[in-house]
Amino acid sequence: MAALEMDIEQARFNMIEQQIRPWEVLDPEVLNLLAVVKREDFVPAAHRALAFADLELPIGNGQTMLAPKIDAKLLQEVSVKNTDIALEIGAGSGYMAALLAAKAEYVHAVEIDPVLANLARNNLRQAGVANVKVETGDGSKGWPGASMYDVIVISGSLPELPDAFLKQLKIGGRLVAFIGEAPAMRAQLVIRGSETAYSTTNLFETVIAPLRTKKRQSFVF
Repeated sequence: MAALEMDIEQARFNMIEQQIRPWEVLDPEVLNLLAVVKREDFVPAAHRALAFADLELPIGNGQTMLAPKIDAKLLQEVSVKNTDIALEIGAGSGYMAALLAAKAEYVHAVEIDPVLANLARNNLRQAGVANVKVETGDGSKGWPGASMYDVIVISGSLPELPDAFLKQLKIGGRLVAFIGEAPAMRAQLVIRGSETAYSTTNLFETVIAPLRTKKRQSFVF
């Protein structure tokens, strides 16, 4: 058992040193979270041996969890503070919600798939994470869990960013999302500077599975 635990910790260390640091994720607080929040607890048992691999992993019902370096990069860019109220759209297995919750005051996580929403709730509960509320619903056009948010993470791609998310971002708030359609998608950071001013930074190019919505077919041409 001790050897198995040591192998897991070695794999976690290797993930951080070989995947995440080379992606210019160097914030010590973020690296510490990746060491402390146990990714393997949010990976289905059948894929646990790949918990620290540099790839997306299936979590059921055709959905996947993001590669570790993507989660890490998003976490670094939104600069979570301990007074922040955060929103995650596309909770999946609950891993990003757990990362956000380790720093934020409270996290509202939304998942359209009831099976995955239950999975996220169970994973978070078993991991002892108490400051996350997982709700089942279509959050692709914003979510009224709190009127405004300091941090918004959209964990699936959208053809464009709905204005509703911009309106739900507090002044000084940070949002990360994957915008575009394959093969041309960009991870973007949006910061609200004032009532009317937003700055957008393109972080990196990628291809991420579309966010599941009730009207997903409307984006198919």
